[in-house]
Amino acid sequence: MTTINSYRDLKVWQRAMDLAVESYELSRDLPANETYGLGSQIKRAAVSVPANIAEGYGRHSTGAYVQHLKIAQGSLKELETHLLLSVRLALMLERRVVKSISLSDGVGKMLWSLIRSLQDERNGRTSE
Repeated sequence: MTTINSYRDLKVWQRAMDLAVESYELSRDLPANETYGLGSQIKRAAVSVPANIAEGYGRHSTGAYVQHLKIAQGSLKELETHLLLSVRLALMLERRVVKSISLSDGVGKMLWSLIRSLQDERNGRTSE
């Protein structure tokens, strides 16, 4: 088992950072007139995911941590929506968005797993 000394050690944060980088790269493919529209929204939502994981970790309170992880989960769904909308509006090719959606699905599963684990720990339950 890996020791967690920082939010940077969390696999979910690392994957969320990968997703943020991928999202920034995708936003470059948008037309120039979407730079401050959908492009800005994609980048903002993407950055929010790892930022909320880190902020929650730094709160040193299980309740606050869980709340920030739930906010990260919301930002993740917002990001997915922006990406899917960009495909529906024919601003991006679906094949370009597939990797980000897959990364997002994985991060979402990791977030819910971490949330459940923290809630069980807080409630005195063990996962045996």
